[in-house]
Amino acid sequence: MDLPTPPHVLQAIADALHDPTTHGYQLFRNNAQFRQVVAQRYAQTFGVPVDPETEVLTLIGSQEGTAHLPLAVLNPGDVALLGDPGYPSHYGGVHLAGGEIYPMALLAENQFLPDFSTIPQDVAQRSRLMVLNYPHNPTTATATLDFFKDALAFCDRHDIILVHDFAYDQMVFRDHPHPSILQADTQKRRSIEFFTLSKAYGMGGFRVGYAIGNAELIKALKQVKAAVDFNQYQGILRGAIASLAGDQSSVQDRLTIFQQRRNAFVEAMGAIGWAIPTPKATMFTWAKLPEKWESDSIKFCTELLAKTGIAAAAGYGFGKSGEGYVRFALVRSPEELRAAVKTIGEFLRAS
Repeated sequence: MDLPTPPHVLQAIADALHDPTTHGYQLFRNNAQFRQVVAQRYAQTFGVPVDPETEVLTLIGSQEGTAHLPLAVLNPGDVALLGDPGYPSHYGGVHLAGGEIYPMALLAENQFLPDFSTIPQDVAQRSRLMVLNYPHNPTTATATLDFFKDALAFCDRHDIILVHDFAYDQMVFRDHPHPSILQADTQKRRSIEFFTLSKAYGMGGFRVGYAIGNAELIKALKQVKAAVDFNQYQGILRGAIASLAGDQSSVQDRLTIFQQRRNAFVEAMGAIGWAIPTPKATMFTWAKLPEKWESDSIKFCTELLAKTGIAAAAGYGFGKSGEGYVRFALVRSPEELRAAVKTIGEFLRAS
């Protein structure tokens, strides 16, 4: 994320520096106001009531949640069902817990959604955890509420914990919000969802996020967290409160900027003969590689960087099913993106 944090958020953090009550350890009780704001915002947005005391947990970024939850719920040898391609911390957390990973292939013909019918019965019976992530990194795919209901039904049948990494909840290029997993599991029987303020609010460096969901899962994650940290600085949480409860115009401004970047990049790629889908969400594009490179995305990205200075993420780095694709991040101005695509075209013609 290359856009700055909104001024009113920075001001809330700056004001806190002069308040000595913010200078000590920040235990669970110290972030009560933040959790209350989170619960209010969630209920207003998704129509599901949330208890800020038992169903909300402050996190140092959503990645803390996806990485630490497996430590709370997996025994060595338990299976976790993860998207392939998928975000690396989903895999890392399971490895730290000694779990076994079953990759759910996310394919273009299925709109990059997992096909639960392909999961072997013996794998499903040994599975303890399923992790979903929509809008999706890296494919930019979105999901429907009906899909989440299907995922919940599958997890109900096999007694699996359902996790949703909702890092791009507000990075959606449409007028209505992307569905939440808890709109499918309204009673929060087995689901937990992770949010971050890094994207929509430009607070990536401040490391603040939160979890909402099943009270027992929140409690379990809280126990792991208690052994690791004392939460972030109270001033950061005051900035986060200003983000969630304050003026939301900066969120729409960011979306407008990324939509302009998306449109410029997709149009420029089409002009060089590399047609790619127009993303519905996130700050990325997911591009199927030209035939020459489709079996070695790492080589493509390595040579592109060495010869042009343009960095892209190899699809294979997100999992076996990501091979044949490359992820471009829209973290430059439309003019810079057009210039980069022109250089990519020259690279392709010379290779």
